[in-house]
Amino acid sequence: MNITFIFILGLFFALIGVIPPGLLNMTAAKISLKEGHTRGIMFSIGVCTVVFFQTYIAAIFARYLSKHPEIIDILQKVALIIFILITVYYLLIAKSERKQQVEPKIRSKHSRFFHGILLSAINVFPIPYQAYMTITLASIGWLTFDQTSIISYVSGAAMGTFVMLYIYIFFFDKIKSKAFTSQKNMNYIIGGITGIISILTLVKIIKEF
Repeated sequence: MNITFIFILGLFFALIGVIPPGLLNMTAAKISLKEGHTRGIMFSIGVCTVVFFQTYIAAIFARYLSKHPEIIDILQKVALIIFILITVYYLLIAKSERKQQVEPKIRSKHSRFFHGILLSAINVFPIPYQAYMTITLASIGWLTFDQTSIISYVSGAAMGTFVMLYIYIFFFDKIKSKAFTSQKNMNYIIGGITGIISILTLVKIIKEF
């Protein structure tokens, strides 16, 4: 398998995972606004360092699961239900009104790198997300679990996270007032992404049935 293609897969799916405004990307943007781009970038590097190891753990876990197809079948069905519920919530139930965002209190003025490591370590979402994605990519033959492929995918995931944080850092002032950053449109984006994943998962389950 072409390692460049695997790298791009990791970059792409990490980008998708960091698109919605959250603690990490909003903190990176606000640090940049208050203290300059350099500190925002150092914070982002700290975040991506943890993401690298989190994605690696997820890939190793996925490799273990790939040797136990009976567990994967159960997890896929559970994941399908979860993604369908998330899709329904964001497309049909979630309120469209923008909620007032609470600015995180940024106390440390010395090491934004370790600040990024700390906040990223608290956020464990990349582990189950990337475990599911790597299992899915492996099942359709786009990813293998040899060490080279895993490192390529993990590196792409770290880079994809950094790219999205970089976008938030340098374009936050311009994009924060645009329509697509409204809560309503973010709900549609998240619901659309989980809807696509739900369809792909359902098709795979039907083919295996």
